[in-house]
Amino acid sequence: MKKEQIKKLYDSKFMKMYDLQYKEGKHYYCASRREEDRLQAVLPKEKYGSLPPDGVSCVVVLRVKGEEPKLLLNWEYRYPAGQYLLSVPAGLVEAEAWNSTEEAIKNTAVRELKEETGIAVGEKDEVSIINPFVFSSPGMTDEANALVYMSINRDTMPELSQSGAEGSEKFEGCRLVSLAEARKYLVDGKDEHGIYYPVYTWAALMFFVTCEFLKL
Repeated sequence: MKKEQIKKLYDSKFMKMYDLQYKEGKHYYCASRREEDRLQAVLPKEKYGSLPPDGVSCVVVLRVKGEEPKLLLNWEYRYPAGQYLLSVPAGLVEAEAWNSTEEAIKNTAVRELKEETGIAVGEKDEVSIINPFVFSSPGMTDEANALVYMSINRDTMPELSQSGAEGSEKFEGCRLVSLAEARKYLVDGKDEHGIYYPVYTWAALMFFVTCEFLKL
């Protein structure tokens, strides 16, 4: 799509709305976090995938010596849903870090883990990229997240805190999920409060259950 076919309808720091005129008189509307020159819709095919994701979603497994591994989730208030949703630690990639994709993804994961759980990544911990770019809902938005695996290895249970939350972020505690509980979440499709969870939570549950099962 050519740049002249795109018109910005709304602009704010974290969200923008575009009119994509794909044919004469034919319009498709797209929510995005990007400026026009970084929209996926305008990239030539050879550059597709060259931009880093908008955000990072983390699969965090807490491994305390002598205890069963637990998936670390949190209860985060999501305004469009109007509920606290069972969520993974996640956050946006800083625009100025876009020139170094892998480093930016890992740095974002480390930052968000600290802000949302109080855990600082240490030398014994593992941070690796599962997938560098996954579209959220491409029928509505070009937003994409990287999926990052974080293995937090401790001799004792670390102290959890959500005091680092910023701006509009609202949390209501963390949730340590056992393998059996993760399976139940997947079967039920809802949390224990009867609330549906985000797709990235589903991905984290699937990754956790699959990987831990293969280690058995």
